[in-house]
Amino acid sequence: MLTWLARRGRARNREGMARVGITSPKVFGVPMAAMRPLVRRLGRDHARAEALWRTGWLEARLVAGFVAEPARLTAAAMDRWARDFDNWAVTDSTCLHLFCRAAPAWGRVTAWSRRRGEYQKRAAFTLLAALAVHDRTSPDARFIDALPLLVTAARDERPYVRKGVNWALRQIGKRNAALHGAAITCARDILALDTPAARWIARDALRELTSAATRRRIAARRPRT
Repeated sequence: MLTWLARRGRARNREGMARVGITSPKVFGVPMAAMRPLVRRLGRDHARAEALWRTGWLEARLVAGFVAEPARLTAAAMDRWARDFDNWAVTDSTCLHLFCRAAPAWGRVTAWSRRRGEYQKRAAFTLLAALAVHDRTSPDARFIDALPLLVTAARDERPYVRKGVNWALRQIGKRNAALHGAAITCARDILALDTPAARWIARDALRELTSAATRRRIAARRPRT
């Protein structure tokens, strides 16, 4: 597997990745588009995913997030992988394609929101954003209960944390009409914090959540009587 990746790595790809903040001590420089056929061929294989993750190579960890089996993930295993997050690409891909489908996901949102590491803390809100999109069974109350975590984290000025908070807030607000109103109220609470990060998070979220396009989508999702 590492030989396959090494043969396809390119310096120009590594340079392009670095320009958008995708850095890690071990990077081949293989674009995700080139790895998709490999992911499809491998299928789900949890033991292989764990082995790939342990290599420390960025691309191997991206592949691991696609081939690991969500049903076999424990909270301890998710914490172990999260401790290794060192760039936004692996953080987001792992949360979006794997962690949001695992049973311990909701507990990790709360736990990681208290982490000190920038990418570990971002993972809490990337995961919450992913749950807002992919979790079809959780009640609105579960998302509403998570909103205070966003207010607390909005004081964090680090770019990948504030972008994660913003992402989660917008995705929750687009889930349905009830959560749309709750997210707008939350955004206004964040705006009242009056810090640079909080102002950016809130204003950007409000711009989307109050737009005519978002309001139309929310109205179309209302249950018909």
